[in-house]
Amino acid sequence: MLLPVELTTMIETRAGVRSDKPCFIGTRIAVHDVLEYLAAGMTPSEIVDDFPELSEQHVLAAAAG
Repeated sequence: MLLPVELTTMIETRAGVRSDKPCFIGTRIAVHDVLEYLAAGMTPSEIVDDFPELSEQHVLAAAAG
């Protein structure tokens, strides 16, 4: 079961990283990229398969933000 998350524990903006776009903490994966994959029809599970450093909680945080 996936629980709601506090976005600030998963997403941050760092100067000079990915053109200052919000990224998942500890990665260079932009939230915007995950949202584009979701919009293209990828499931959270497929996204996690492509980006093993993310969890389904990360994907849900992107969608919630």
